[in-house]
Amino acid sequence: MTTKTPTLDAPLELPGGARLPNRIAKSAMSEQLGDRRNAPTDDLVRLYERWGSGGAGLLVTGNVMVDRHHLGEPRNVVVDDERDLARLSAWARAGRRHGSRVWVQVNHPGRQALIVAGRTRPVAPSAIAPAIPGYVRPRELTSGEIEGIVERFARTARIVRDAGFDGVQVHGAHGYLVSQFLSPSANRRDDAWGGDAERRRRFVLEVVRAVRAAVGPDFPVGIKLNSADFQKGGFTAEESAAVLEALAAEGLDLLEISGGTYEAPAMVGAVRESTARREAYFLEYAETVRDRVGGVPLMVTGGFRGASAMRDAIADGACDVVGIARPLAVDPDGARRVLEDPTARLPSPEPSLGPRVPRTLTSAIALGWHTRQLQRIGAGRDPRPDEPAWRTAVGMLTANGWDAFRRRRA
Repeated sequence: MTTKTPTLDAPLELPGGARLPNRIAKSAMSEQLGDRRNAPTDDLVRLYERWGSGGAGLLVTGNVMVDRHHLGEPRNVVVDDERDLARLSAWARAGRRHGSRVWVQVNHPGRQALIVAGRTRPVAPSAIAPAIPGYVRPRELTSGEIEGIVERFARTARIVRDAGFDGVQVHGAHGYLVSQFLSPSANRRDDAWGGDAERRRRFVLEVVRAVRAAVGPDFPVGIKLNSADFQKGGFTAEESAAVLEALAAEGLDLLEISGGTYEAPAMVGAVRESTARREAYFLEYAETVRDRVGGVPLMVTGGFRGASAMRDAIADGACDVVGIARPLAVDPDGARRVLEDPTARLPSPEPSLGPRVPRTLTSAIALGWHTRQLQRIGAGRDPRPDEPAWRTAVGMLTANGWDAFRRRRA
């Protein structure tokens, strides 16, 4: 008996029975295409129809917030009740029209909430501010409030299921609330929600269990998790592997591996020389946890650019799904090109204001630059890969004032 080597264009059956049509996923990016009420807009519908025609088997939406009082960006979509069910359904239909599956990434920003967006002081496991310009010292959550946030994740998941989406992904990476609970540098509690590795992982396990209970056994549920925070005293690779092992036992359908926070943005950094040929930042880590997650498929995002490296990663069994994000902001047909042309290479524009600009600010500018490309596509225009970084900086300043760049104190 022989085992067929998996290919990039092969379908993937998930543990719960759902199927992805191929092994390429559009990983989450922050679109900021909600309206002033944080409802989905026609621009968001156009963007996902465009991506849906671009060939990726899975489209994971950007941050959909579970609480409209705590936003990562001013125009995040919020789903905390059923007021926008019709618009959500239009969004889901647009992304699915050409055969892609569309999952909603559900998130709470915790201490990475922008106070200018939600008008509410951010909350977190502990009252420790992130070392990012423009963020304030958060208020420490009570145990009752934590339980309430768990319920919010479950409610949002149920609503997007009812709206016609194909799955949900819990955002547990990049320094947002789930990631904050896991990190000893952000979570310094000494109660049932922190104090050691086992208690720090309680929040993510409770969220996943509540989401699964809300959507039922057949609806796909995934999570995006850091391989590490890449910060002194933060979430380590060893602890991440233990969390992934615990999550794999909870009936998840897909584990996406990323890494870093906006304080130490490894998810947009350079690969080590030893892994340059394979391109992906976190591929070696994925191989180390493969045996610990059993049969739960792994998705690796960050660094993939060439079709050859993507095909090798799938064929070697290093991962089951290749996640692509920023290249699809300037090349929305990139997934199709990779599937059809084994020599294809995706674009990799990285706008910068220069080497003297602090890394956290450079990361914010790059994030804003790519968001502007998504907004161009949503408006029915082509992306503009040659757009200068200074134009993005001016746009951020116009939208959010100096608070977009300077660090505030509570």
